[in-house]
Amino acid sequence: MDNKTKVSQLKLIVQKFCEIRDWDQYHGPKDLTIGIVTEAAELLDHFRFKTEAEAREYMANPKKRLEIEHEVADTLFMLIRFAQMYNIDLSKALTRKMTINNKKYPVRKSKGSNKKYTEL
Repeated sequence: MDNKTKVSQLKLIVQKFCEIRDWDQYHGPKDLTIGIVTEAAELLDHFRFKTEAEAREYMANPKKRLEIEHEVADTLFMLIRFAQMYNIDLSKALTRKMTINNKKYPVRKSKGSNKKYTEL
């Protein structure tokens, strides 16, 4: 479905869901940022204290994978809601940031490395 759904459609789904519930009043930039971090932390909690092999095994378990998908969806919901509420064009923002990242992480210096750009 990813290849058939536009970001604008996702924004509309999230917007309608929240507006029907009269949640605009609770979705200031600070609160949505807290929501993004909280949901991302709930995703992280599934992998805390696991080795890389255990994490991959966890993802192979259908029940656990569904839990992960729910946390990913919750995080995406908050991010989309932030973008929708504050008129952020996610495609444009990502494209712009990738241009910056391409300069920070040139392939010749960063290929096969996980170092931060300041250490390359």
